[in-house]
Amino acid sequence: MITHRAFFGTAEHDFTLTDDMITELERLTETGIGAFYQRAVSMLFKSDDLAQVIRLGLIGSGMHPLKAMQLVDTYARNRPMAETFPLALDILDARWNGTADPAIGDTAA
Repeated sequence: MITHRAFFGTAEHDFTLTDDMITELERLTETGIGAFYQRAVSMLFKSDDLAQVIRLGLIGSGMHPLKAMQLVDTYARNRPMAETFPLALDILDARWNGTADPAIGDTAA
């Protein structure tokens, strides 16, 4: 799976960087996804990068773009980067490395 689920704002949300959202992220940042991911992991991101990852992750999961923008403007912009960086990195990591499939569960008895 490439979807990350996390609390953001006032509720749990899904965040998915689909191929189209990655293309948009690359356009907005003028950076390929590999270099962008490397830059984020190395904490060499631009100030708006975190908000863009969160916004595009919400849109990629099916949220209307206007609602996604409103949530990001309210809960990601003008906040400490220590609050937004972990979420943005988790969203990127879900696309880069995948996430555990909750349908599989723990089979240990």
